[in-house]
Amino acid sequence: MIRTGDIYDFIDSFAPFGSAMSFDNPGLLVGDREAPVSAAVLSLDITPAVVREARELNAGLIISHHPVIFHPLRSLDAGSVPYLLAKYGIAAICAHTNLDMATGGVNTCLAGRLQLQNVRMLSEYENSGLPEALVGETTGEYTPAVFAGFVKEALGCDGLRYTDGGRVITRVGLCSGGGADLVYAAAEYGCQAFVTGESKHNILLDAENMGITLVDAGHFYTEDIVIQPLLEKLKKQFPGVRFLKSKQMHSPAKYL
Repeated sequence: MIRTGDIYDFIDSFAPFGSAMSFDNPGLLVGDREAPVSAAVLSLDITPAVVREARELNAGLIISHHPVIFHPLRSLDAGSVPYLLAKYGIAAICAHTNLDMATGGVNTCLAGRLQLQNVRMLSEYENSGLPEALVGETTGEYTPAVFAGFVKEALGCDGLRYTDGGRVITRVGLCSGGGADLVYAAAEYGCQAFVTGESKHNILLDAENMGITLVDAGHFYTEDIVIQPLLEKLKKQFPGVRFLKSKQMHSPAKYL
C-alpha cells in the first residue's frame, strides 16, 4: 500500500522541500503521512472545486504547486479549502518554489516548451545556489511579434502581453510565474527576450527601454506546464496509484 508519506518522500528526492525560497510554505500541509493513497489529483492550485472533484474521484490526496496554506490561518470558514480538505479526509502536498527551481521542474518545463537549447542558469537563488531563472538559445531568429506569437501557441494561452524590444531574438531568459523582476538579469546576460507570468507597468517600461522583448504569458500558463510531466513521473514511480490531472483547474483570467 502506498502512503501519503511515500509520495512526499519521492517528490522530496528530486525537488527537496527544504530548498524552497525563504518566504514559501511547501510540504505536506494537510493530512497524515501514514494515510493510504489509491488515487491522487494533481492541480496547479487547490480550489473548492478541485477538492470536490477529488472527493468525487475518491482521491485521498491532492498534489498542487501553489501552497493551500500560505499565511497563518486566523479563521477556518466552512467553505474554505483547508476546511473542505479536512472535512473530506483529503491530504494536500504542495511543491512550490522547490519545484520551480528543481531540475525537471517548472522552469525546465517552460524552457522545453519554448524549444530552447543549451539551457543553463540565468540567476542563482542566493540561499541555495539553485537556478531561480534559466536562459537558452532559440532554434531560429524571431522578431518580437513573431516570438510573442510563438510563446502564445507553445503555452496555449488565451492571450498575452509583450513589449517590443526592437531586436532580433536568439537568446531568451525565463522565470515562470511572478519572475518579471529578473528581466534585469536577463538584460545583463545579453538576452533579447524574457518570458514570465506576471509583470508590472514599470517593469514593462524598463524592458522596452533596455531593448528586451518581455513576454507576460500569464501565471497559470507558465506554470501549469509542469503538472502533466509531474503526473507522468509519479505514475511511473507508483503504478498502483491512479494519478489524475484536475479538470476543474483553469486560468481565471478572461480576455476580450
